[in-house]
Amino acid sequence: MNNPSRRWRSIAGAAAMSLLATVLAACGGGIKVTSANEVVVPKQLSRIVSLSPTATESLFAIGAGRQVIAVDSLSTYPPVAPVKNLSAFNLNIEAVAKYKPDLVVLSFDTTSAKNALDGFKKLNIPVLLQPAAKDLAEVYAQIEELGAVTGHKDGASKVIKKMRADIAAALKSANPGKGIKIFHEVDSTLYSATSDTFIGSVYKDFGLTNIADAAATADAKGYPQLTSEYVVKANPMVVFLADTSDGTSADTVAIRPGWDEVQAVRMRSVVALDSDIASRWGPRVVELYKAVAKAIPALM
Repeated sequence: MNNPSRRWRSIAGAAAMSLLATVLAACGGGIKVTSANEVVVPKQLSRIVSLSPTATESLFAIGAGRQVIAVDSLSTYPPVAPVKNLSAFNLNIEAVAKYKPDLVVLSFDTTSAKNALDGFKKLNIPVLLQPAAKDLAEVYAQIEELGAVTGHKDGASKVIKKMRADIAAALKSANPGKGIKIFHEVDSTLYSATSDTFIGSVYKDFGLTNIADAAATADAKGYPQLTSEYVVKANPMVVFLADTSDGTSADTVAIRPGWDEVQAVRMRSVVALDSDIASRWGPRVVELYKAVAKAIPALM
């Protein structure tokens, strides 16, 4: 999946997701949700189809796994998730409808989402849209939202409480100060993520300097494509690879022309991230914070 905007593009503002109390309300025989889209969700859900790997992870984490009957082909975690031949990017509404869902959870760009929402509406299938989170507040709000509509509020609260504690511990363990430059590689064509994206906000939380920020342009929407010369000149102290599933590694990075002079390569500070963890904003984002925290002490 080489289009970085599919991974982290946010299509909802923070204000729309910040206070769950303002977006959930009792509505006859269901729950009305008006965060990213307006939908009435049945109070008793037993047939959920998740077409969002992040939502799939969150649903199982909060205890709603038994209500999930099908997930898209990219929802590979947890291993017990019922993976089917369904795609969120090339969505076949009729194929999803065959599972007779009482709720479909989606997460992708505005145009595709609108088309899908219209199609499912004609079939009277409720759809909950949870766009890519822009910050941790939106992450927590989405987990709370799933807890509320599935009847697992307590499970959601416990997950969020643990996430907050683990992330705080990771940040405290690092405390690197300023001046450490990093490069986050989305794919081998050198797309990166600025501090205005969710993934970029993780590095920002650690006080790190993101070399992609200086290359930000309006049309890149937070995901500028850098050049090899730019990265070499910026000379990051650590490189985080989010494209390891494509075969990228510290060894392949080291043999790129000119990269042997990059400080991160010379110091062996090229960090291979789990590609899924680096592209999802659910409960396992904690592991991303831990990976960043682990990489920093070696630079001190």
